[in-house]
Parts: sequence; C-alpha cells; structure tokens
Amino acid sequence: MSISPLLVYVVVLMAVVGTNLLLAHIIPPRKRTSVKEMPYESGMDPIGDARQPYDVKFYIVAILFLVFDVELLFLYPWAVAAYSSGGLPRELRGTVFAVMLAFIATLVIAYIYAWRKGVFRWR
Repeated sequence: MSISPLLVYVVVLMAVVGTNLLLAHIIPPRKRTSVKEMPYESGMDPIGDARQPYDVKFYIVAILFLVFDVELLFLYPWAVAAYSSGGLPRELRGTVFAVMLAFIATLVIAYIYAWRKGVFRWR
C-alpha cells in the first residue's frame, strides 16, 4: 500500500506550522517595548479611532479601477478566441469585432468623462 502524496503534504505542512508556532513561543522578543507590543496596521500607527472618514476620491478611484479591470477580463478572452484557429467562425468575426469596438468606445467615453470631472486630479 502506497502513501498518498496529498497525505504526505498535509503531514509536512502540519509539522512546519507546529514548529513555527512552538518556536514563536520558545524564542520570544528579547526586549519587550511598547513599540514591539503594538499591533502592525499596514504601516500606520494604530492610534485613535479606526473609523475615520475617508475622502470620497478613494472610493471613486477604486470603482474606476474595477470598471477598467473588468474591461480587461472581457478583452483578453475575446482576443484569444477571435484570432486563434477554431475560435470564432469567419462569418461572425466582423460582427464580434464591431461589438468589441462599441464596448471599448463606451469605456473610452467613461474615461474621458471621469477625466473632465477631475477624478484623476489629487488636491
């Protein structure tokens, strides 16, 4: 009877995790200072209220990033399927190309609108 590679992986993984946890408790920091005891919060000092209001510009930039990121999710599979052998039938290539041009034009219009509204300008 052979041992499953997945079982060996799980056993080694549990051994590494257990060893790291044990070493973290056996070898503590030498000097306990207030700075070392402070939780790490993405490079910011965790002082004050965590519920500070953010500028709306952060949310707008995040939404625009998602919109243009989703654009890439639509463009990449189309480009791969359109120009590979066995992809789109020849009769549909022109129609699909026109639809993708309309899609890109819509996104360009949205980008120009956001640019004119000053979304990309930091004050």
